[in-house]
Amino acid sequence: MTLEIILVRHGETEWNHLRRIQGQLDVPLNQVGLRQAEAVARRLAGTAPVALYTSDLLRASQTAAPVAQICGLEAQPDRRLRERNFGAFEGCFYDELQQTTPDLHQRMLSRDLDFDLGGGETIPTLFERVCAALRDVIARHAEGTVVVVTHGGVLDCGYRLATGLALDAPRTFGLFNASLNTIAAEDGRFRLLAWGDIDHLTTAADEIDPRARPAAPVGKLG
Repeated sequence: MTLEIILVRHGETEWNHLRRIQGQLDVPLNQVGLRQAEAVARRLAGTAPVALYTSDLLRASQTAAPVAQICGLEAQPDRRLRERNFGAFEGCFYDELQQTTPDLHQRMLSRDLDFDLGGGETIPTLFERVCAALRDVIARHAEGTVVVVTHGGVLDCGYRLATGLALDAPRTFGLFNASLNTIAAEDGRFRLLAWGDIDHLTTAADEIDPRARPAAPVGKLG
């Protein structure tokens, strides 16, 4: 029996647009993000998910709300699906960090596994809690489709879990707002099925602000 887990990154926030690090700060969706959430819900309506889990942070729960409504499910919050704790970096702008603390900025970009971002989480700590959350999902659901609404850092962990990519290896895959990213769980093992799907955004150009459609291959966390 195979379980498909659709990992959905939350819709856009103003901080995403400004390239400002959110981490576990509770930033809401902006108007683009709210429209993206509706597009996600319409796209997922045809997948007949059996369960819906979400990070308890506002931007994720706001993204999950229309999915819950259109799919007839209750969104179940789980703190383990939160974004990485970015410690002293939370609230900072990426460009500002590059200018003011280039050494620390480089440690973050290089995926230094011992770096806790000034009182936040290391990458292995984040990976451990994300894996625990996903393994609890597969313990509850043997088959069907489950939707998990979460954050860029959690998506990064999901990709590495499904592909075996090392935690300190450079990221070569996108982490797009309101994207669908599907992994399969079978016999306790994960494998990648699809990644970075934003067709529901690009086909709704009359509703979604063009800046909400990613142009770069690799997204930022948040």
